[in-house]
Amino acid sequence: MEKKIIHVDMDAFFAAVEQQDYPKLKGKPVVVGGNSHRGIVATCSYEARSYGIHSAMPIFMAKQRCPDAVYLPVRYERYKEVSRKVFSIFYSITDLVEPLSIDEAYLDITHTSQEPIKIASFIKKEVLLQTGLTLSIGISYNKFLAKLASDWNKPNGIKTITKDMVPDILKPLSIKKVYGIGKKSADKLNSIGIDTIEDLMSLPEEYLIHFLGKMGTEIYQMIRGVDHREVQVGREAKSIGRETTLQQDTRDKNYLKDILLAFSKDIGRSLERRNISAKTITIKYKLSDFSSHTRSKSIHHYFQSQQAIYTLACDILEDIVLEEDLRLIGLSVSNFSQEEMQQLSFFD
Repeated sequence: MEKKIIHVDMDAFFAAVEQQDYPKLKGKPVVVGGNSHRGIVATCSYEARSYGIHSAMPIFMAKQRCPDAVYLPVRYERYKEVSRKVFSIFYSITDLVEPLSIDEAYLDITHTSQEPIKIASFIKKEVLLQTGLTLSIGISYNKFLAKLASDWNKPNGIKTITKDMVPDILKPLSIKKVYGIGKKSADKLNSIGIDTIEDLMSLPEEYLIHFLGKMGTEIYQMIRGVDHREVQVGREAKSIGRETTLQQDTRDKNYLKDILLAFSKDIGRSLERRNISAKTITIKYKLSDFSSHTRSKSIHHYFQSQQAIYTLACDILEDIVLEEDLRLIGLSVSNFSQEEMQQLSFFD
């Protein structure tokens, strides 16, 4: 049986929630991420995007492009509240839901009796009725094509990609649309004259494996309409972390340790709530020239306590030679286990 996969993506979610909660903001360029020059754009309305503003852009750059935009802090708890309403609609249709983020998910509707287009229309109608928000939906027979389709007619669109449309519909698209090809890989391919998916199709599978590593085979198949990835129900987070852009660039490690302490407490509480432990801890930092760096440490036993996280984080920080000031610091834990720990650390 051919699969029926839906990819759902809320339109400019954070900004759309703000515009819905505060109707005076509708039609205006809205940037969510804070008003400080030190912040980063979390998301922005389509009105703001017309000025070239996009997610992950520093706020000071956004203000250069559109100084008259409305700049708002992130209200994550409010967005989670709205997200729960949206996801409850998804789960009313099928249990086979794979959340990708707070505003994005795959649904496997293969075994539902309704036609995919009717289900998509129902989702759009219910989300609008219950939240006042719009979303874009892609429908296809695999995850790669469904996600590609959801981006086709944004905002508030529906697009179906059927088997008979492949590969012709894909050929004119940029290689940046292909799952697994990031900016660095795209730049490398562009440098040898590979700009579109049609160009990419001209390369042998062996060459793609040599050029792109283990993703080479998957990409070779995906651009020909083949993607065997299943919708993963209850997919676990691969890491839990926190990060912040500093109010002022610094290399003062005592100040940075205060931030790591707050992060450690927050992450520790998250681990306890989920009843999981971790083996790996990572510090991410961004220098004043915007270059990003990470330092990780894995240990033999699992840890969960706030004290253990903080102590390990401080160990990593002490080993970092800071020759420039930091503008951002983050802390995360990964390599999880829900099994009972065989060996306890002295922290536990």
